[in-house]
Amino acid sequence: MALKIFVPKESRSGENRVALTPSVVKQLIAEGFECYIEPGAGSGAGFSDKVYQDSGAVVAGQSATWGTADVVLKVNPPSPEEIGQMKKGAALISLMYAFSNPALVDACTKQGVSAFALDAVPRISRAQKMDVLSSQANLAGYKAVIIGANEMGKIFPLLMTAAGTITPSKVLIFGAGVAGLQAVATAKRLGAVVEVTDVRPETKEQVESLGGKFLVVEAEGIKTEGGYAREVSEDFLRKQKELVEKHIAQADLVITTAQVFGRKAPVLITEEMIRLMKPGSVIVDMAVEQGGNCSLSEPGKTVVSHGVKIVGQTNLPSLLPVNASELFAKNISTLLLHLASGEGFKLDLEEEITKGCLITHEGQLVHETTRELLNKAAQGA
Repeated sequence: MALKIFVPKESRSGENRVALTPSVVKQLIAEGFECYIEPGAGSGAGFSDKVYQDSGAVVAGQSATWGTADVVLKVNPPSPEEIGQMKKGAALISLMYAFSNPALVDACTKQGVSAFALDAVPRISRAQKMDVLSSQANLAGYKAVIIGANEMGKIFPLLMTAAGTITPSKVLIFGAGVAGLQAVATAKRLGAVVEVTDVRPETKEQVESLGGKFLVVEAEGIKTEGGYAREVSEDFLRKQKELVEKHIAQADLVITTAQVFGRKAPVLITEEMIRLMKPGSVIVDMAVEQGGNCSLSEPGKTVVSHGVKIVGQTNLPSLLPVNASELFAKNISTLLLHLASGEGFKLDLEEEITKGCLITHEGQLVHETTRELLNKAAQGA
């Protein structure tokens, strides 16, 4: 019998994305899967129930499908109550953030659910098409600049008019990852002067290729491993702080993107630094859901402090639900097809991608990193 996929309507407040789009549903049905969609699941992204039906899906009520599906595909982590509706041996593929969600992990083990975390897919070349973190961060970086531009009281580009010359806005971006680089590209297209700070010197070339200026800290004492900062000297941190303070005082828009796997986001902008900024300038804190890179940002709110607007917009990809859902659906379906065919799962528990994202299986927590982080959190509680 064909594997039954169920896509529920996202229950998170303000979430407009959906795990599968009609075009990807059609592709999965061609691969031998059966697809069931909860009524209204795609409405936030503009995909009607009829369009899903035309693609071959069955639009079915929630109670009839959580308990009968072989695979549940979601964007956000499900609640323990939702996991409790799933049948033993079924599979879940969604974002999980399992290291900070012990109740979800516990529910999956008790229910005997094989849970695959999209946020734990290894960052290797073979898995690039499954990388939802990158696809969604790309869109978030774009949207952060648009939001910042909307909140500012001036335009981005140089403008020469008969009434005088308008100088271009200055944008300072913390972090040159996927989101940061997209923010650089977007701000440059809008005509801003863009500066970027990152503790990883190897990102300098990427920033400059997009037209940004990389702020170089003239100090020794930065060690990286696998593209991540592992050790930073006191001298480096002091000189970086001095450099950033100088440039943040001149910035019209600041965008922060720094996040650390399994931990609270680092505070990069203190209240002391905000006092240095120009009245009317704007900060968009993209890490606000992980604690924030700005000490004064608040999730879901725009606050004004010392004349500076601090935007704590959460879930930026959901503000672009059409594109975000299209990319998410391609990512999640690629992972599903790596793990299974329409006839069933073909798990190799030692294969790198499978091992990297499989959190629970056959009633056990099998993901080593998640187990270590949860144990550390329990010991520190």
